[in-house]
Amino acid sequence: MIELRAATPLDVPALMELWEVAAENDARPTDSGDKIETLIARDPDACTVAVTADGRIVGSLISGWDGWRAHLYRLAVHPDVRRQGLARRLLADAETRLVALGAGRIDAMVLEGNELGQSLWKSSGYRAQSEWRRWVRPVD
Repeated sequence: MIELRAATPLDVPALMELWEVAAENDARPTDSGDKIETLIARDPDACTVAVTADGRIVGSLISGWDGWRAHLYRLAVHPDVRRQGLARRLLADAETRLVALGAGRIDAMVLEGNELGQSLWKSSGYRAQSEWRRWVRPVD
């Protein structure tokens, strides 16, 4: 059985390891344990992890809420447990959280080349917005 729960600071090394194996990392800055710990301290429920009975983290999803907008990112499922509905469970859990916080719309950041991810988002009712373009400026 795989349990969903909020990530803790003790989970950070395992999360970073999961993201190296399971997440699309193209065009993404290097992850920082300190920044993940800051996220968890600021919003303890923002990062959900999927944990096996033996304590192994095999999935994650961050649901960000700033009081106005809701964002989903870092959806990752370990290749060993894919195609078992875990991504959908993580997504449903995050959507429930964000709607309870007051979200009226939720967006997801998905890389153009992530076809597996795109199929999940499409089948879950999300649509690409071709009229929008994400602009990024690194500050560190």
